[in-house]
Amino acid sequence: MSPQKEIDPYESPRAVFGFELRRHRMAAHLSQRQLGERMGFSDSMINMVELAKRPPSRRFAELCDQIFGLDGTMLRLYTATTWHKAPEYLRPWLEEEEQATSLRSWEPTIVPGLLQTPAYAREILAVTPGITPAELDERLANRLQRQNVLQRAQPPVMNVVIDEAVLHRVIGDAVIMREQLVHLLETANRPHVTIQIVPSTVRAHCGLMSGFIIAERNGVPYAAYTDAQPFGRTFDDRQLIAELVLRYDALRAEALPFSQSLRVIEEVVHQSVTRSTALTVAQE
Repeated sequence: MSPQKEIDPYESPRAVFGFELRRHRMAAHLSQRQLGERMGFSDSMINMVELAKRPPSRRFAELCDQIFGLDGTMLRLYTATTWHKAPEYLRPWLEEEEQATSLRSWEPTIVPGLLQTPAYAREILAVTPGITPAELDERLANRLQRQNVLQRAQPPVMNVVIDEAVLHRVIGDAVIMREQLVHLLETANRPHVTIQIVPSTVRAHCGLMSGFIIAERNGVPYAAYTDAQPFGRTFDDRQLIAELVLRYDALRAEALPFSQSLRVIEEVVHQSVTRSTALTVAQE
């Protein structure tokens, strides 16, 4: 058998569990088959979890603790490195997003979640009807954790298309918006991220109804998430994904080139600074 690929524990929450599973298994001098036999799982399942290609279940983590003689270590790791606290409707997408090598995102109303600052994200999440302060903190933590996918050693290529209206919709206050727009510019400096703006001069287009994001693996679209009320939806239907790819391509054709899009964002930031300065002078 060829040597197993080394897993980078910083790559994703799922990779942390896989890395620690392999470490404890090897310390116990167990092969994947031997561990699988003790747990009641196939050696293929053990291999897939160690490679971060399959998520562990709670029962899987509990059995690991029993076999390795750990005091709940793997269960705590499972709890800390899964999306169990995220809204249930969103969990299937978060699992897919972690495995993507490329993401194509369209957003007509707000900055995409993967590119939101903490302050901007808090303002967006806070308007959820009935949300408690504890739930708000939990969902904000999940959103920021989700952004780790862009920080790993080999992050997915991310192509983002945003309607120009997003730049002018004030979320929170002017300070929060300015910080958010500056963050977009900083993120766009990363070699794997491109941001394009569909200008307001494009009055009607196929993306006005809702936002969506498409996950690709090695150039093949395999999953997508679409915004809806009250909850979004994850699906893997090839025909629906093909339709979204067509829509995304049409939107990107309407968008400004990358460098020009960044200049538009810079201009909105400049206008914000100018207004803020003028207001301060007027108050004095």
